[in-house]
Amino acid sequence: MSKSNDRKPAKICYEHIGGKLGQLLLEQFVDKGWIAKDSPADRNYYITEKGQIEFTKLGLDLSLIKPE
Repeated sequence: MSKSNDRKPAKICYEHIGGKLGQLLLEQFVDKGWIAKDSPADRNYYITEKGQIEFTKLGLDLSLIKPE
C-alpha cells in the first residue's frame, strides 16, 4: 500500500468523478473516440458505438444510463 502522502485525490463532484482524475478520464474517452459531441458548442457528450463496446468490456452496465 502506498504512503498517504503519495496518494492522488479522486474527487467527487455531487455524484460524479471530478477534479483532475475526472478531467483526465474525459480527455482519454474523447481521444479514444468512446464519447463525442455533435458540435464543440454542445455541453453534453454522448457515448459512441465504439464507446458502448469498450465500456461494456470494462464491465459497465450502460443500460443504467437513461437516454435523453
